Amino acid sequence: MALPESLRRQPTNRGLVSHCTHHHIVVFLLTFFSYSLLHASRKTFSNVKVSISSQWTPSCLNSTELRPYELWNSSHLFPNAEEATLFLGTLDTIFLFSYAMGLFVSGIVGDRLNLRWVLSFGMCSSALVVFSFGTLTEWLHFYNQWFYCCLWVVNGLLQSTGWPCVVAVMGNWFGKAGRGFVFGLWSACASVGNILGAFLASCVLKYGYEYAFLVTASVQFAGGVIVFFGLLTSPKEVGLPELGADEDVNVEEDANRPLMGDDDGDDDDRNYSIQATDTDDQPKAIGFFQACCLPGVVLYSLAYACLKLVNYSFFFWLPFYLSNNFGWKETEADQLSIWYDVGGIVGGTIQGLISDVLQKRAPVLAISLLFAVGSLFGYSRSPNSKPINAVIMAITGFFIGGPSNMISSAISADLGRQDLVKGSSEALATVTGIVDGTGSIGAAVGQYLVSLIQENLGWMWVFYFFILMTSSTILFISPLIVREIRLLLHEWHLRMLAE
Repeated sequence: MALPESLRRQPTNRGLVSHCTHHHIVVFLLTFFSYSLLHASRKTFSNVKVSISSQWTPSCLNSTELRPYELWNSSHLFPNAEEATLFLGTLDTIFLFSYAMGLFVSGIVGDRLNLRWVLSFGMCSSALVVFSFGTLTEWLHFYNQWFYCCLWVVNGLLQSTGWPCVVAVMGNWFGKAGRGFVFGLWSACASVGNILGAFLASCVLKYGYEYAFLVTASVQFAGGVIVFFGLLTSPKEVGLPELGADEDVNVEEDANRPLMGDDDGDDDDRNYSIQATDTDDQPKAIGFFQACCLPGVVLYSLAYACLKLVNYSFFFWLPFYLSNNFGWKETEADQLSIWYDVGGIVGGTIQGLISDVLQKRAPVLAISLLFAVGSLFGYSRSPNSKPINAVIMAITGFFIGGPSNMISSAISADLGRQDLVKGSSEALATVTGIVDGTGSIGAAVGQYLVSLIQENLGWMWVFYFFILMTSSTILFISPLIVREIRLLLHEWHLRMLAE
């Protein structure tokens, strides 16, 4: 019995390896580290929250005998640490809301302008804002709540240029062959950025939190300059064929078919380039509302809103939680928080590889998220032991950070390259902006809720809230989970009949 064409496709890495050049490696590394640097500057803020809070509130050292009253009063923004913590949560919310709004626009802008220009401008200008927020204000002893809020709104808008651009560039250079593994490995850029930010902050924090902002902003600005002069946004810039230009290798064509596409469609469909090609019969580019109506976009966007809320809560609040709940030093808490990102890196890579083998993403996400619920419950009861805490933290990062990386990268690429938008030059960055933008809205609301829940009910209820949001993620993608499991069972049944 002959197997259907959909079952004879094998997602091998042969096509990927055979077409990999040194240009692919350079693009992989430049996009990887450009977004890592953006995340490093965000991580700096979460790593120095304790220092900022103590600077903005009175302490035993803020007496007129040890420090002039005028100087103390200039930085006295809040009467107690609780109100300072609430304002820090408000800043996280402000950043994420502006970041979310910017993503919806940046995806469209990135598709219409040169991706290299947009990315390098966002990196350099964001670095200047971060420097002004954390370093310049402290050097000038200028402390103002409204000024901090305005700067963080601008920073969110500028940083939103990063993710849609780097995903679109990666989509131009890497096809469907092994996408889950390649994008799973590449999406570790956010976690690597978190690790880098925590490392840089912990190294200079003893000199003052302003130097943590100074170092990360300087490195990010330098990275933006390198991206401007070194990034190639498309293979055609160096005379290489666009994705799908080779028509003589049927296995590669099968491996390059969009995972989100219709398996019953025309088997002669070719892979295509995200950016505009030189053909004159190029279909009209997809619009924002058309992208929202694509199959799976709304469901994955809502699911990512819940999941990114949890993931970013760990990102923003984990060092603060470790310091506040266990009484550990801020530098120790910063270094320990790295293990959550290590788990996310391993989780995204392994789960992406498994989804390549199955040619299905949703079932892999579902299993990981079910384990995430258990790991969250276990981590909420972690004892006051750094080794045990680090192990459970890494496990939690594996089951939460892994699915988060998959949705924001590989699945966004699948959604933006399905058959319904074949030939569109503006699908991928727009869809990526929608998914990540919706996720950032959920994360923005969550950061304020975390500070409120922690202040009124305690940290245990914060973890209960995380469990609820993780369960909601499974609920939103449940139609896709059921459909893909049925397809897997059907394919398995056909293989059994063929043997």
